Formats: sequence, structure tokens, C-alpha cells
Amino acid sequence: MSSFSPMDCLFTSAGLPLFLLDIVLDVLAAVDFYQEGAYLCLGVLLVLLIGSSVLAQLYSWLWYKYDKFEMHTNIEKKAKTRLGALHVFQLGIYVRHAAVLESSPSLSTCCRGSCGDPGDGEYGAFLNHDLSMLRLFETFSESAPQIVLMLSIIMQKGKPDPITVLKMFGSLSAVAFCVTTYHRCLRSFLPDKENQKLVSSVVYFLWNLLLLSSRIVALALFASVEPCFIFTHFFCSWLLLFFFAWRSNTDFMETPAGEWLYRATVGLIWYFDNAVEGKTRYQTVAYHAYMLLDVSALCGVWYWRMSSDPPHDELSCLQAAIIVGAVVAVYVLGLVCRIIYYRFFHPKMYKQADEVDFGPGAPVQNGGVAFRSLQRGQSQQAPCNKRMKKLAENFYSSSSDGVVA
Repeated sequence: MSSFSPMDCLFTSAGLPLFLLDIVLDVLAAVDFYQEGAYLCLGVLLVLLIGSSVLAQLYSWLWYKYDKFEMHTNIEKKAKTRLGALHVFQLGIYVRHAAVLESSPSLSTCCRGSCGDPGDGEYGAFLNHDLSMLRLFETFSESAPQIVLMLSIIMQKGKPDPITVLKMFGSLSAVAFCVTTYHRCLRSFLPDKENQKLVSSVVYFLWNLLLLSSRIVALALFASVEPCFIFTHFFCSWLLLFFFAWRSNTDFMETPAGEWLYRATVGLIWYFDNAVEGKTRYQTVAYHAYMLLDVSALCGVWYWRMSSDPPHDELSCLQAAIIVGAVVAVYVLGLVCRIIYYRFFHPKMYKQADEVDFGPGAPVQNGGVAFRSLQRGQSQQAPCNKRMKKLAENFYSSSSDGVVA
């Protein structure tokens, strides 16, 4: 396989420090809520932090179990007998971070242009694929909801608080980092991965950022005037999105229970963004139509409350209307950027509808598609991350009937 590019090495090396920085910001935000006596906000924050950590540790443990606990790094081998306890105490994901750093080429080596040597960092790439998915789950179960919480607090106070603003920008950076690395991991399964241009990742990041920003601001506006109903809105929306995830017949996990957990997680991610996309363009169009309608409805409720309730007379009706129009316009602009990405930067791949499992080995050609397997030679195959490979096939492939991922 082609090993880490310099950009991939940079993202891998920066992953753990950013992860630790996010924990520090979480602690600062929790302490700030406690000192202010905002116990409800503190409780919501703790639920998000604990729930997100448990979710990530559960997936990490299941994936180790699916891989039959095969360990290829010294760190993993030393932690193997205590792997269950480490996950119970919410430390399993740190083992994955350390294993990726151990098995990956150093950043200085990559910058010298030697990280493309055969066999260099292959298992690190395998682990990094899982880690990128865990970051995605953790981002949309912790960081995205926290941004909504912080923004709604700022809107209710009417003035920015340094800690909440710092946490908001830290969470936004985590989301941006997550969607970019997830996209690059999917691209690593294409045969022309080494020719991937930075502009492709930039455009992909841009349309996700615009759509996500509009969605989060709309949710924060609604939560600032209807703090109780935001939970009802989330639960009802999640049920609907979970139903569509089930109807999509996902095939990501290796056990039925694990697959139901994955579908529930996809419903959570879809509440904020279409980071894990549906299998057909019709599903994607239906999703964005629903999201645009929901964003407009959330902003409409906020405008109604701001224009009708006396306590919300800080803004004029014109100013409130401008904010509502801007939020909706940002979502539409994100859709335009998304169309530009698929028109000019998305690889045109096709595959037969009855072939979905390519397996490890040489690149498989089928009707013009080639998904690169992770291999070192005919005598020894490098590990192939079948989970991420399935997602890459769905994202980059289309069947003969015109279906696209």
C-alpha cells in the first residue's frame, strides 16, 4: 500500500495533543459551570462527556473483539491482558492513539519524503482508520452538542464568556479536524490516493463546515428560547433518523447487536450532519430537504419568540429576520459547495451491484472501479480494515442503476 503522506502524518501526530486539549477545555467548562451555580448545564455537560466516552470505548472494544484481539504493536501487546479493564476505565482509546503513533512513520521522516516506502506504517494506517471513525463518533456525540450548549448560553447571557467561547472554538476545531481526517481515510482506499489534492479535502471540509455551522446555530437559537423543547426535538428527530438508518440496511458491524448500535449512532450523527452518507442519492436529497426544512422551522420559532415576547426586545424584528435569513442562506451555500465537490472533485467510481466485498489483495477492477487493498506482497498481506473499506465502497461507488453513495 501507499503509506502515510506528509499531511496524513501531520494529522496523526496532532491527533493525540488535540484530543488532550479537548479534555482540558472540558474540565475548564465544567469548573466554570460549577462556580456559576449552573448545575443544569453542568449536568448536561457531564452526560455528554460520559456518554460520548462510553460510546467510543464500546466501539473500540468491539472492534478489538472482531479482530480477534490480534496485536501488532508493543503497546497493544503489553496492554492485551488488561485491555478490558482499560476500556472499562475509559482508557482504551489512548491505547489506540499510542499504537498509531508507535507504528506510524515519524513526521520528520514523512516530511523528508520517505514515508512512501513499501511496508512503512501499514499497520499504523490500519489503526488510524479505526481511530478516525472513533473520532467521528465522539465528535458528534460530544463536541457538536457542546457547541449547541455553549452557543445557547452565550445567546441567553447576551455577552460572550471567555471559557465558553474558548470551548466553542475548541469544539469547532475538533469537528473540522474530524471530518477532514475521516474523508482522507476513506480516500486512502482509492488507487490514486497518493495523487489526492489538498484542494479536494478543503472543499469537502468547507461544505461540511457550512452545513454543520448552520445546523448548530439553528439548534442553539431554538435552545436559547425553548431550552426544554430542544430535548423533545432531539428525541423525535433521532427516532426518525434511526428509522431511516435501519431502512438503509447498513452493514458496518459484524454482529446484529453491534449493527443496531451503529444505526443508533448514525441517527445521532445525522441529527447534526450527513458525515456518514446514505447509499443512494435519493436518500441524500431527502435528508438535506428535511434538514433545510427543520433549520427553517427552528429559526422560525426563534424569530417568533424574539419578536413577540417582551423579554427578547434586545433585537428588532428586522435584525432577527436578518439572522434567520443568514442561517438558512449558509445552509443553502453549503449545499452549493457540496454540488461543486461532487461535480469537480469526487472520484467517479462504479461497481456492480452484486459485488460489495472485495477483500484483501490486489486492486479489484470491476466496471471501472478499483479499490486499493492494503498489501505488502504475495507472501504476506497487510491488514485490511474491512469496516472502513465498506464505507469507502458506499461513498465512492455507484451501481449500474445510477445509485451513488
